[in-house]
Amino acid sequence: MKGSSADRLRRLRLLMTLLVTVVNAVVLIVLAVLVIGNDTEQREQGVDADLEVVTSSVLRLVKDDGRGEISTAAVAADELNDGCPGFAVLPGGPGQFKGFFSAGGCPPVSAANLEVQVQAAVKSGNLLLGYTTAADGRSMRFRVEPFRHGGRYAGGVIAVADVSLAEASHDRLTLLVVGGCVLLIGALGLAGHVLSGRAIRPAAAALEQQEVLLAETAHDLRTPVAALRALAETALRNPSERADLLPRTVTLAARMGSIIDGLLVRARLAAGVDQLAVQPVWLDQLVAGLVEDTPAGGASVTVTTAPCKVLADPALIQRAIGNLLDNALRYGRQPDEQAVVQVIVANGRVTVADHGPGVDSSLADAAFDRFGTGGGSSGLGLSIVRWVAQAHGGTLSAYNAEEGGAIFELALPVVAGA
Repeated sequence: MKGSSADRLRRLRLLMTLLVTVVNAVVLIVLAVLVIGNDTEQREQGVDADLEVVTSSVLRLVKDDGRGEISTAAVAADELNDGCPGFAVLPGGPGQFKGFFSAGGCPPVSAANLEVQVQAAVKSGNLLLGYTTAADGRSMRFRVEPFRHGGRYAGGVIAVADVSLAEASHDRLTLLVVGGCVLLIGALGLAGHVLSGRAIRPAAAALEQQEVLLAETAHDLRTPVAALRALAETALRNPSERADLLPRTVTLAARMGSIIDGLLVRARLAAGVDQLAVQPVWLDQLVAGLVEDTPAGGASVTVTTAPCKVLADPALIQRAIGNLLDNALRYGRQPDEQAVVQVIVANGRVTVADHGPGVDSSLADAAFDRFGTGGGSSGLGLSIVRWVAQAHGGTLSAYNAEEGGAIFELALPVVAGA
């Protein structure tokens, strides 16, 4: 299967949705067929029961007149003759006896049609059930019972009932069942799509974490890798300076290792494998040491601290503050000027202010999103800071100073009584 991991997840979700929809559709179609078939069977059984009452009663009234002929006089005198279903007593062939038709006001069926059905039943000697059509086009259900006379099948009694209303009711039921199935299949397909989305959400989250980890690795290693290359090239061009450059190279390599360790820690924390190594930390000392170890590159960096102790993971907090400081050194300056950065630590808050162009108020929230910022950076460094703040139960705020420049403030939980 080709495509990115995200594409494969989307295809998997569609496949799961299709599978759920097809399975439910098959089940619903089978149920619909059973319901419709059961209704048809019950309807026919009800009509056939009424027809059987008529044919059985009429057969008992058909007698021999004592001269070897069939008599229907008793049939004509019976109350069945005036009711519905209508019926007829017909010979199985020409010249056997005169046929009799009931006088009830039931939908008329042509005599020729009835004769054909009786002759078929007499010829087979079996009960015959089926459908025919009345003169006005209505659907009719018939039942033919052949009878013997003189040792052979001589004729039959056929009863006919109007089933047009029952068929109309059956058609409405069929339409209702089919429409309900269509709606249910659509609803179940939608539910399957939602449930499949929830099912692959952990995989999608893991994939997103992987992408974030790779992006943050590239972001954090870009500067030290460039510096390491510059040191190596300088050492190649100036062998006499190698003794001075080697310690700096080792320091950069150690910093890169620390960055990688920090990224792995975050990945494991996000995956729930590890927990934050929270402990009391002197925030002022941590920030002062970090600023001292960060190359300013000609920029002016001032630090003002007041002793304060916070509950935090030292490695993650150091990385977050390092990102704020790096962001200020890179983008907190006016064109053709060196950056001027002020760092203040007090009451569990680290404030990093610069004299740059500031933060667009309409883009302040976007500045914390990965790859989204109004200041020209990738936005990834600030997103890491916000994640660290949230992981510690703290906050990250950004606003502009009245005299110009951006101010970022990281607030962390303070140790009680410190």
